[in-house]
Amino acid sequence: MSGPDIILTLKVLVSIVTALFAAAVGAIATGRKKLHGRINTAFFALTLTTVVGFEGLLRLQGNVTEHFTTDEKRALFIHLWFAVPSVLLLLLMMGSAVLKWKRFHVACGILFSLFWVGTFVTGVFFLPHSR
Repeated sequence: MSGPDIILTLKVLVSIVTALFAAAVGAIATGRKKLHGRINTAFFALTLTTVVGFEGLLRLQGNVTEHFTTDEKRALFIHLWFAVPSVLLLLLMMGSAVLKWKRFHVACGILFSLFWVGTFVTGVFFLPHSR
């Protein structure tokens, strides 16, 4: 897989898990806690699989950004500024859900939502996927 192929695949997967996240928010907004939990479990598993999988691909691929312009490298840096805290918050949210720490879970969820919007926008619209 080339660097642009990896970025394009990442865009598709981020879009898919964002749809799951929206469904989980919709489920909790309508009072369906069990459905919210099930969707979030799938979201959690797919997101972590994507992060670990792409980290592995990037390590095997080498320097994915070698042909990126300065602006494209800056876009990737900004994307990671949102994505890395999103993953950390996701871990905290899942832990707080399991431990039934509702206030902490909701607070993490609000922060996560803000960082995830940034992850989605920068990942899907700003990262280059063709050369």
